Amino acid sequence: MAEIKKDQEREELFRRIYKIATDLVHAGHVAEWDFKSYVLGTMFYRYISENFTAYINEGEHAAGNQDFDYAKMSDADAETAREGLVQEKGFFILPSELFCNVLARADKDDNLNETLEKVFHHIESSAASGDAENDFAGLFDDFDVNSKAIGETVAKRNKVLVELLNGVAQMPLFSTDGMNPDLFGDAYEYLMGMYAANAGKKGGQYFTPADVSELLARLGTIGKTKINKVYDPACGSGSLLLKVEKVLGKDNIERGFYGQEIDLTTYNLCRINMFLHNIEFDKFSIVREDTLLSPQHWDDQPFELIVSNPPFSVPWEGDKNPLLINDPRFSPAGVLAPASKGDMAFIMHSLSWLASNGAAAIVCFPGIMYRGGAEQKIRKYLVDNNFVDAIIQLPSNLFLNVTISVDIMLLKKNKTDNAVLFVDASKEFVKVTKNNRLSDDNIRRIVSAVAERKDEQHFACLVPNEKVGNKQNNYNLSVSTYVEQEDTREKIDIVKLNAEIAEIVAREQRLREEIDRIIGEIEGQ
Repeated sequence: MAEIKKDQEREELFRRIYKIATDLVHAGHVAEWDFKSYVLGTMFYRYISENFTAYINEGEHAAGNQDFDYAKMSDADAETAREGLVQEKGFFILPSELFCNVLARADKDDNLNETLEKVFHHIESSAASGDAENDFAGLFDDFDVNSKAIGETVAKRNKVLVELLNGVAQMPLFSTDGMNPDLFGDAYEYLMGMYAANAGKKGGQYFTPADVSELLARLGTIGKTKINKVYDPACGSGSLLLKVEKVLGKDNIERGFYGQEIDLTTYNLCRINMFLHNIEFDKFSIVREDTLLSPQHWDDQPFELIVSNPPFSVPWEGDKNPLLINDPRFSPAGVLAPASKGDMAFIMHSLSWLASNGAAAIVCFPGIMYRGGAEQKIRKYLVDNNFVDAIIQLPSNLFLNVTISVDIMLLKKNKTDNAVLFVDASKEFVKVTKNNRLSDDNIRRIVSAVAERKDEQHFACLVPNEKVGNKQNNYNLSVSTYVEQEDTREKIDIVKLNAEIAEIVAREQRLREEIDRIIGEIEGQ
C-alpha cells in the first residue's frame, strides 16, 4: 500500500512538473535545454532553504520550543548561529533570504533579479573557507538573472522570474510525511530526462538513461551489499553515481561519491543533483577538470566501484604527446590511445584507479572492441592480464540520439577464472515511444548471466582468454564473434512442402477436368 502511494505521489509530481516546466519555457525565449538551469537551480534553492529550515526547526522542537519557526526569525538573531550552522550544514541562509520569504515578496519586488543575485551570492559565499567551499562555489553560475534570453527588459525578466518561483513553489515535493528528499531527486531526474529528450544531441550527450544507470550499478555490485566509495571519471549530471546510492542505499556507501566533469554546466548540475538527493557536502567530491590530462582524485583512489559512460571517441592529446606514456595510468599497456579517439584512455584510467576488490562498469563505443592499432594492443594488455570480466552488447536505441547498439565492459582485478564472459543482450528490451528501454526483468537476466558466468545458447558464452587472444580472434572483443546468433528464419519442412505442392497440382488437374467437362456440355448443345 505504501509503495502504491509513493507511485501515485510521483505520477502526480511528474504531471505537475511537465506542465509547470513547459509553461515556464513558453514564458521566456530561451531553449528548453538552456532553461533547465533556471528550473533546476530554483528547485535547488527551494530544497536547500527548506532543508536548512527543517534542520534548525527540528533541533528547536526537540529542545521543547514547539512554536519555533526559523523562517519567521529576524536576520539579526539568526546571525548569532551562523558559524555553528556553517560547520554543521556547510552553508548558511538568512531567514529573509529563504525561498519562501523571497517568494512571498516576489511579485512586489521591482528588483527581483538583483534580490536573487544577492541571495545566490550570499549562499555561495557562506560556504567560503569552510569544508563545503568547493561544493558550493559557482553553483548558480548558469542562473543568469540578467540574461536577455528570459526577457528583453528588467520588467520582463522579473515577470519570468516570478513565474519561475511560483511554478517551483507549486511542485508537489512533499509527501504526507513532510519534505521528501526522494521526491526532489525524482523531480530532478524527470526534468533532466524531459529536457534532454527535447533538446536533440546537445541534451542527449549529457544524459544516461535511468535503466542503463541501474544496470551499470548492479553489474558493479554483484555479490556486494556495501562498498567503500564510488567514482565516475566523466560524471555528467551525476545520474550514475546516484543510481548506486539507490541500489545499495546511502548508508552502504561508506566514504561517499566522487566524480570529475569537464563541462561547466553539467558540473554544476551534478553538484545540485547531489544536494537534491540529500547527499551532504561531506559525502561527495565533484571536481571540474579534464580527467584524462588533469585527474583530480589521486589522493582518493583506489575506488571499489567505478561506473561511467564517458564520451565516445572524444579527441585528446594521446599519442601526439609522447610524455603521456610516462603517466602511471597509461604506461602499463605500453601504448597510448590514439589522439582522435580517447575511449581506451578512459578504460585505462578507470582500471588504474580501481581497487583490487573492485569492479568498473563502463559504457563503450562498439568500435573499440574490434579496431586495430593501439586499441588492439590495449585490448591485448587487458585480456592477457585477466582484467576483462565481461562484455555485454546492449540493445540499439537505448540512448537519446544514439541509435546504435553500444557495449558495456566490466573490469575486475580479482577474477577467479581466466576467461571473458560475452553476453548478447541486444534483444533484452521493451519498446517505449521512440526509444527502447531495459525492463526490470531485462536487467535481472543480464545481471544473473554475469553473476553465474555460464554458457547459454544465443545469449552468453564464457570464452578462455587464450581463445580470445588466438590467431583467429586476435583479441577481438565483439560479442557477435563468440555468441552464436539465433537463426530466426522460418524453417521449412521439405517433405510437407512437397506434399502440399502435390495436393495443389492434383486440385489443379481436377479443376481442369471439370472445366473441360463443362465446356464439352456447352458445345454439345
